[in-house]
Amino acid sequence: MDMAALLAQEETSQYHSIRRGEVVEGTIISINRDGVVVDINAKSEGLIPVNEMHSLGADPLHRLALGEKIVAYVMQPETTEGEVLLSIDRARGERGWRQLQTLFESGESFEAEVTGFNKGGLLVNVEGVAGFVPLSQLVGLRPERSDTGAGLAHAVGKSLRLKVIELNRRRNRVILSERGALQEWRSQQKDRLLAELEEGEVRKGRVSSIRNFGVFVDLGGADGLVHLSEISWDRSKAPEELYRIGDEVDVYVMKIDAEKKKIALSIRRAQPAHWDGIVDKYQVGDVVPGIVTKLATFGAFARIEGPVEGLIHVSELVERRISHSQEVVREGDILPLRIIRIERDRHRLGLSLKQARDQGEAMGFTFGPDGEVLSAPEEIRAAFKDDLSTLLQEAKESEEAEALSEVELAVVAAAATDLKVTEANDDQSEEEEPQTQMAAAFAALKMEQLASDTPPEETKA
Repeated sequence: MDMAALLAQEETSQYHSIRRGEVVEGTIISINRDGVVVDINAKSEGLIPVNEMHSLGADPLHRLALGEKIVAYVMQPETTEGEVLLSIDRARGERGWRQLQTLFESGESFEAEVTGFNKGGLLVNVEGVAGFVPLSQLVGLRPERSDTGAGLAHAVGKSLRLKVIELNRRRNRVILSERGALQEWRSQQKDRLLAELEEGEVRKGRVSSIRNFGVFVDLGGADGLVHLSEISWDRSKAPEELYRIGDEVDVYVMKIDAEKKKIALSIRRAQPAHWDGIVDKYQVGDVVPGIVTKLATFGAFARIEGPVEGLIHVSELVERRISHSQEVVREGDILPLRIIRIERDRHRLGLSLKQARDQGEAMGFTFGPDGEVLSAPEEIRAAFKDDLSTLLQEAKESEEAEALSEVELAVVAAAATDLKVTEANDDQSEEEEPQTQMAAAFAALKMEQLASDTPPEETKA
């Protein structure tokens, strides 16, 4: 055997051969701006370019150290420079695809770090697999904004909670959604809150959205609706005059509908001192005019002079027996009412129509043979003019809210499976966008809020 053969044999015994697709372990011996040089116990050293280590995060070179052991995938056994071309990302990629498939099938959300961006959205890396979050699936960013690029650049290096909405390994396509993950989180929070909340308790929350039919208040991941009639004791002011998105408020839990996942709240009932101050001028036995605001089988609700409501039980409407209040009165009717009970703990009055007939006639009301009110004096009707307008407006806005809810719910349902549909969501009008950074996440979920929190029938009045 000649000397060359002996040297070749010794070299072969000292180093193992490297094959494409093999996963090898090595030690980092050099770090520079082009990548990392690794000793893999082969004839040549291995090189890991920077673009093959995205799975380490936004600044991968600063996450590695000399002497550190590292596992890499062999992309090319020998380059023209005589090096072994390696990839950290591909070594982790197989595990990443399996993990993404599991997450896609289960619908679970997960944390991932943003590694870069382009004009269409953010780039992330999940265990070596490159994923993309389109602008339409980001919370708080809109494609037409002039500062979108700056916002995307600012997100690099941060972690986002995401959800897989499209997965195609053959095309190497992974589409992720921050909106979807946030919706899932809020759904979980709402289930938790529905189990924890109790009717009658007072909670702190933040105003998350202001609509013409009321105000949505976030109670810690889930929203409840404060209907227009429950915002303030002073009914002359509009919601936008009283509150701004992000304001902290105390709310009274009026009703919890676990089946429909709706929470009805009241801001005014969380301010008992204000209610007490108004009611102090009334006494049991007083007869005052009032306007009917809502009908129920057990009676009718009426608002007396000032922003205070009371209940006229069916037994206190007329002398004869009736099965529903609508047999005697309608919403908007103006009646003479005797205060028969002041319930300070429930912020409600007990009222009676049948006990107010004598004084009502003296006030100018006319009655039918069964005690029903046929007409009210013009000066009293004029005093309730604004209340009549408010009742009509509330009914109209509640119907609009229900219709809007159905449309936006359909959009959300389509967005969960079809990226093209979600991109169309970005055509929403600018007026729906919140004006503060604190409200950005809430605004992104406006559709989900309306789908689950439109005014319940019980709070129209």
